[in-house]
Formats: sequence, C-alpha cells, structure tokens
Amino acid sequence: MAETSPKPVDDLTEAQALQELTTLADEIAAHDIRYHQQDAPTISDAEYDALKRRNSELETRFPHLVRENSPSQRVGAARAEQFAPVEHGVPMLSLDNAFSDEDAAEFDARVRRFLRLGEEPVAYTVEPKIDGLSASLRYEKGVLVQGATRGDGRVGEDVTENLRTLSEIPKRLGGSGWPDVIEVRGEVYLGHDEFTAMNAAAEIAGQRTYANPRNAAAGSLRQIDPRITAARPLRFFAYAWGLLSGPFAQTQWDALQALKAWGFKTTPQSRRVEGLGGLLEAYSAMETERPKLAFDIDGVVYKVDRLDWQQRLGFVSRAPRWGVARKFPAEQARTVLEAIDVQVGRTGAITPVARLKPVTVGGVVVVNATLHNADEIARLDIRIGDTVILQRAGDVIPQIVSVVTDETRGPEHYAFPTHCPCPLHTEIMRETTASGAETVVRRCSGEFACPFQKLAHLRHFVSRRAFDIEGLGEKQLTLFTERGWIATPADIFRLKDKRGELLETDRFGETSVGNLLDNIEARRTIPLDRFIYGLGIRHIGETTATVMARGYGTAREFLSAMDKVADRDPSAIDELDALDQIGEAVIEAAAAYFAEDHNRRLVQDLYDQLTVQDAEQPKQDTAVAGKTVVFTGALEKLTRDEAKAQAERLGAKVSGSVSKKTDLVVAGPGAGSKLKTAAELGIQVLTEDEWLALVGA
Repeated sequence: MAETSPKPVDDLTEAQALQELTTLADEIAAHDIRYHQQDAPTISDAEYDALKRRNSELETRFPHLVRENSPSQRVGAARAEQFAPVEHGVPMLSLDNAFSDEDAAEFDARVRRFLRLGEEPVAYTVEPKIDGLSASLRYEKGVLVQGATRGDGRVGEDVTENLRTLSEIPKRLGGSGWPDVIEVRGEVYLGHDEFTAMNAAAEIAGQRTYANPRNAAAGSLRQIDPRITAARPLRFFAYAWGLLSGPFAQTQWDALQALKAWGFKTTPQSRRVEGLGGLLEAYSAMETERPKLAFDIDGVVYKVDRLDWQQRLGFVSRAPRWGVARKFPAEQARTVLEAIDVQVGRTGAITPVARLKPVTVGGVVVVNATLHNADEIARLDIRIGDTVILQRAGDVIPQIVSVVTDETRGPEHYAFPTHCPCPLHTEIMRETTASGAETVVRRCSGEFACPFQKLAHLRHFVSRRAFDIEGLGEKQLTLFTERGWIATPADIFRLKDKRGELLETDRFGETSVGNLLDNIEARRTIPLDRFIYGLGIRHIGETTATVMARGYGTAREFLSAMDKVADRDPSAIDELDALDQIGEAVIEAAAAYFAEDHNRRLVQDLYDQLTVQDAEQPKQDTAVAGKTVVFTGALEKLTRDEAKAQAERLGAKVSGSVSKKTDLVVAGPGAGSKLKTAAELGIQVLTEDEWLALVGA
C-alpha cells in the first residue's frame, strides 16, 4: 500500500516528522467526521488504515511529538449536534488493527508476556468484524431506556427512538441472569439483499442512494424522524457490553451465549479457539466464508476469552490490550487512468485526483482516486493512459496501488502544474518547514485572493465544527461570492442588508431567506474555541483551538497575544509554546497568519460583528485549580493521557514545557531535562504518589 509520504520514517528529521504529524492529525480528523458524522467517507478503509499506521510509526519514533489532537488519542468523532448528547457509562473504545499472521502472532505473544503465562496457550473468541455502525443500548431492570451511537467514544448521539424501531433489538430482556443495569453494545447493519432493494426503491423515488451497506445503515439510523428509520430494513448483532451493575459471565464466549438467551442475535460465525494456531485457522476460515455471507464484514476480532484476564490486561492509550481487529486485504481491480485534475484546498494545498475509466470494486462503481501529491505521482511514475491497479476495502474513493508496466504505457510523464488553475494563475510553491526542510505539500501562493481558497475558507468557516451556519452550503456561498455579496467571513453577517436582493434570487423564497438570516443571526454569539477554529489558520484544528481558547480565556487576550506572536515578541511566543501540545508548527502558522495585514483586518472586521464568549472557566475549588502542571517521565499508575485529563478536570492547566509560569512538575522514572529545568527555576516537584495524594485520588 502506498503511503502518504514515500520517505521512510527512519530518514525523517524531527522537523519533517512534526510537519507530517500535524498534517495527519487534521487529515484523519476530517475523515473521521465524514465517516462517523456524515456517513459519507471519501477514502477507502485501507487508505484510512494506512494514514493511521503512518501516524503510529511516526509517534513510535518521535514519542515526544505526540500531540493532544493525535489520532492515537481519540476514538471516532464528536457527535452531530442535531442529536442530544449521551455520555457512555464506560467509553466505547476502538481496537488496534492487525494485518498479517505476524501481527496475530505478536498479539498472542504480548498477551502471554503480560499475563506471564510462558508457553501456556490462551483461549480466544474470534468474531466477524461487522461493517456497520456501533451502538450502545442501556437496559435498566431488563427494560430498554436509552440507545446511543459511539460518537467520540465518550459522548454519543441519543438515537433511542430510532433504535426502538429495530425488530432485532429487544425492548425488554428475556431469559434471566441479566444485571439490573447493563449497556449492551453491538453493530447496526444492512444485509446485501436489503441494501440492494433499498437503493433501488430510493432511485425510483428520486431519493438519496448510498455507496455501500455501511453508509446506508449509518444514514438510516441517524435520521431525525424515527419513522424513516423504521421504514429501513436495519438489523443488529450484539457482541459486547459497557457499564454493568454486576457480573453476568466469566468468559467472552459465555457472555455471547447470555446475550443470545436474553433475545439478541449474535454472529453465528463466532467461535472459541485455543492459541495462535486457533486464531490463524479461524481467520482463514472466515476469509473463505466471507463471500457467502449475507452481510459485509471487513475482518475478524480476536478477544481473550477469560474476562478476569481481560481485566488484568486492561488498556493502552485508547485501545484494549485484550483484543485486536484483524483486517482482510483490500479488494483490487484494474482500470485506465484517463486524466489527472488538481484540486485546491482551503489552505492552498494542491491535491491531484485521478479520473478513471469506471470500474466496479467490491460492488461500488469507482471513477476517482486520490494521488496524494506530486511526489506520489513521481514515485508511481504514473502517466495518463496507464493501466493501474486500484485497491479498496468497502468505501468510495480507493487508492492507486501500482501501474501495470507490462501493458502499453501512457506516452508522456505527467508534469505537475506550476501555476494554480484559478483565474489568477498564481504560482504553486513547494512548502518548507520552519527549519527550511522541504515537505511533500505544494500550495497555491494566492492565499485568500485565490478564488478556490476563498471559497474553501468560507466553507470551512460555516462548517459544522466551526460556526455551523445551516443553509449556507457550497452552492449558496458560490452564488453569493459570484454576486459580490460575500468576500470575507464578516460579510456573512451583513447579508441581512441583502434581504431584498436575496428574495429576487431564484429558489429563494420568504421562508428560506428568513431561515437563513435567522441561522446567521443565531451565530453572532459564538464560543471562543469555535471562533479560533473558524479562522481557518493552518495547523490549528478543533482540538488545538480548544487548547488555545482555554489558555487565553477571552477573545481580546487571544487577539492581543497573536498580534505579539506575529511581531515575534519572545514572551508571547513562550506563552503560546507553553500551552499543552502547542509546538513550532502552530506557532509559525499563527505568526504567519497574523503577520499578514489583510488577515488582521479580516479578523478584526469579523470580531466587530460578533459576541465571542469567554472560554469555559475551570474548577476553582480544588487543590490544583488555576495551577499550571507539567507531567514528565514514566508514570506508573496513570497513563499520561489519564493524568492530563485528571488535572484538567480539577481546574489545572497542563503544559508541555517547564517555564517560570509552571507551578508543579509531576516526575516519574526517567524524567530528564524538564526535571532539571524545574530544579533550576525552584518549581515544586512531586512524585506520582504525591500528586495522587494532593488531588485525593
């Protein structure tokens, strides 16, 4: 599988790794939103897995560069705001992936090493990995009281009434032995026949059709009107549980039998096996059986069978040690590359897109594939007219794996464009890091003057995670920019002055214009983190915006600090650098953005149109409230993420570096330069046990 960057991880400098990790964090976060919230992924599972693997390889080599918004630190995506939030009693975490027999052998070896079993074989359950939408069902005294999607793993979407419409979800548990409170977890899915029939009926009715059963299942469950969900042939397999008021089984296998006895359907292909040999044999058997199944699976799940061993194994980062998902190889097909177009992103990044002779891969007709960047095109030596091999694993846009060189090649090597396709025809520049190292990214130098970037900036500004202005999509933005009504984000809030002209526009009536203007007015008051994120500053994603909002507190403090950062004020840069997980890439991006007079005027104009709410204040009644804490070294009772989350819950601010503003340093074994700096500055240093005693944990 081709990687986003062809350069081996071992050959990267620290600056190059930081640049790539920053890009990967934003790219994977965007794909998570499309997959988990919008049910409209734009890359294949295999391509997504490759991005995650690349991120993991970089973080393994450069552990000190792991960012707060790293894909390794989160699960899924935040809930969509049209649904009420549901906080899971126990987080719905994801599984690490395995892709080979060697990965399976390493998983088995890790389990035995951790449990100190020597050569003693471990019993496992092996379950098919259903390609659907995860859901959690809360039962109290046997009665279904709430249902939710996974969301970001901690908070999901309340889809209780929608889930009640599924015939395979019992409203009241049967049998006996169930705990008074239990969260039953499983997968909502569509069978192949049901998916085909549903898409055919939708096409006849002129309604939305779906690319595959997973998207259809997710889109059907996440309907505002439960009657629409009820009309869709959704199904449900149960395979796990979350919060429990008491135990109900001693093994994973016995738990599956209990779920079945209570009225749930479980996957009949699941089996209990012994040792590595059993894992490999079960995988091979399920891979053979896969084409005959009535529903989609994209791999198998290995789980340690004994539940007491699962508890001992526990979790690492955001995944359990006792389970792993082994993915099937991606499906492949051949086709012809007919053209290469380039797309201009919000930050001017130029992305080449392959236009293909239509080909069916895994039941989906594919016509486009991403080519990532100019270096990837050169690595593949791909030419227009080449026969290429595509790879996909259940989603829409696949990746080009290779060129078939033993067939007739395209006549000319592809020349990557030197100028933007926008009307300004501005030069395309290869990006460099702050240290001067070249990256794989090429950008249009036109910035906001480039029409493509302007439109992309505006799309970002009104997007759900930024200002979330409903009714102002790409078509409306394109029309309004063409007519000169919108040139900057602040102009959106002046659209009320265009009511008469809006009413004279085709497809705009009194109701639609009124709704649009009401939605815009509702966003004049905006939280500080959304304000920062909405500016579209390179490298400042949603998580980084939240960190900055908490760090500065108010919009005035944020804007004043950014002006000083742009002017290269050392104390302002140190203050920004001290915020947790803020590094050189963010500092340089913020400085470059606010150093541009046009951007400063744009932000001030926008700020004058708004009421920006102060960041949520931390707790004030704890022993560490208001203090700046740095964790360093190897913590033994908490993971680093758990320690940071604990400190923030108690009102502390967690920093990644020690400075004069640091109040406490919590040092574990292996603490190095940060501990030395703390001693030089006379900052109080605590052991992990002393920290836990201080916070009463």
